Order: sequence, then structure tokens, then C-alpha cells
Amino acid sequence: MASPWVAMVVLVWCAASGGGVAAARPLVGGGGAVGTAKAPLQTSRPFNIAHRGSNGELPEETAAAYMRAIDEGADFIEADVTATKDGHLVCFHDTTLDATTDVADHPEFASRRRTLEVQWTNVTGFFITDFTLAELKTLRSKQRYAFRDRSYNGGESSRIITFDEFIDIAAGAASRVVGIYPEIKNPVFVNRQVRWRDGKKFEDKFVAALKRRGYGGRYMSPAWAARPVFIQSFAPTSLVYAAGLTDSPMVLLVDDTTVRTEDTSQSYDEVTSDEHLDYMREYVVGVGPWKDTVDPYAEYDYWINDVGVDGLFTDFPASLRRYQEWTTAGRKG
Repeated sequence: MASPWVAMVVLVWCAASGGGVAAARPLVGGGGAVGTAKAPLQTSRPFNIAHRGSNGELPEETAAAYMRAIDEGADFIEADVTATKDGHLVCFHDTTLDATTDVADHPEFASRRRTLEVQWTNVTGFFITDFTLAELKTLRSKQRYAFRDRSYNGGESSRIITFDEFIDIAAGAASRVVGIYPEIKNPVFVNRQVRWRDGKKFEDKFVAALKRRGYGGRYMSPAWAARPVFIQSFAPTSLVYAAGLTDSPMVLLVDDTTVRTEDTSQSYDEVTSDEHLDYMREYVVGVGPWKDTVDPYAEYDYWINDVGVDGLFTDFPASLRRYQEWTTAGRKG
């Protein structure tokens, strides 16, 4: 394997700093002057990966959350990519719209609620794959958790965005290079529910969208450094297929070891055996294990200093940036 092995740890901070709810503050727009050279992606410390944007402060996977994350110093912005009924790629985490949008307040969509199988379990709700892009654009996003700031719910910047709009934010919202970290989300489910006229699969469309925007190249190559990207998925067979379409680096996400993968008959305990990882090593540059966070700074210290990971996911990218700045400044020599 030509690329170095990378350990990416998923850290999700599910509580506001200090135990309270952060006060609302105005959005801060990034952006350097048109035509000016951008500062390169920093590689001297573990990557700060904004999990669904700065979603501890703003509704997840929205333009506002991604802009905030970039403003707060994220090296990469992360997105879950799925598809609409009419085949558009959009950034959205769940298969259903219920938890993070106002879909229930739209009587015109009341009949769309139904039950489908998702990853071996029956799920009931308003499925994103039953809506066209135009219909999704009429909805507004909201905070997933009641204990987080809800003052941004329903705002103009809380619309569901397309994959292209997400890339636009990374490419144009800062005077430095900002990478993207998109996930091929629920590929088995999406390929069952969405049919493209040209017969292509979800993974084909996903990779084609990246190539169209100039993403490609092996990890740390000049082409990659100009437009940094990691492609991630919980579905190992999906990553193997995508690896045959592009040389962009792939990361295998790992859920609780008892959970069965959506695309195989194996649990994550089985697919992370030495034999399986030896096989996956030919297709991916790293593994992203799931990790809940209780004390974020203690977790940052453990994963960065004890384990030595190459990147961390966080709902609060400003906190990780501050931690790295404080600890770097405190080192001797």
C-alpha cells in the first residue's frame, strides 16, 4: 500500500461546553479576496474534522454550520451524503427527515410517512428518498438535541444543501485550503430506493460528483493537497467499489462491534479482525472507530497524546482548535 495508514477517531461531543447552552451569536463569514493564494492545509498536527459542521451550535449539515466550522478553524468539514427521489445528492444524516427538519409542520407531505427497512430494522418516518430536491428545499432544519441552542432553527441558512453546495462552501468560504470528509451514507438503502436513468449506482454518482469538482489523487499527493478529501463509509463493500472508481483516500468507519454491517452478514467485530483489515488495507488508508465523548478535553488528550491519531471528529471545532493551540504553545523546544 503506497499510502500511509491513518487512524481517524470519531469524537462526538454531545453536551454544550460548561454544561450550559451556548448563547446565540451572529454568523461570521469567511473568505479571502478573489484570486489570492490560499494557505495550504495544515499537516503539523491531527486534523480538526467538523462533524456535520459546527453542529453543537447550529443545525447540522447546513450552510450555517459549515461556515461556522470553517470560521472556527476546522481543517475538514464532514458531511453525510444521500440522494433524493429525483437523484440529486444532498447532505443529510438520517434516512428520515423527522428528527432534524420541520417536515411534520407541512400538511402537504403528511401522506409521505411510511415504514421501510433500514439496516435490518423497520423504521417509520418521512424518508428523504421520497422527496424531490425542490420539495426538500421548502423545509427548514432544526437542532437535533433539546439541550443545544435552538435560536437558529428555521432560518434561511438552515435549508438542506446539495453536495455541490457543500463543496462550494469548502472551496470558497476561507482564505485557506479546507478539506472535505464526505460519507457514502446508507448505500444499500439508497440503491434500493433511488434509480438513476443511466443505470448508475449511488457510489458512481458520488465519485463522479467529486471528480467533476476536481477531487482526486492519493493521500498527501500534490493533487490531493490542493483539494483534500477523505471518502468514508460504514459499508466496506461500498468502499471497495468506490476505490475502483477513484484514487482518493478511503476511510472505513466502524460502529459498535456487536452491530451488523448494512452490506454484509458480518458484525463490526468480524470485519475488524486482522484478516479482514489486511484485506481492507488494499482499499482504505484508515479506520474511523466510533467514540462517545464525556469530557472533551480529556478525550482530546487521550486520543492525540496517548493513541496518536491523525484526526478527530468534533461537534465543536473551536474547542479542538483551542486545545491544540494551548497544548502546542505549552510544549518546550
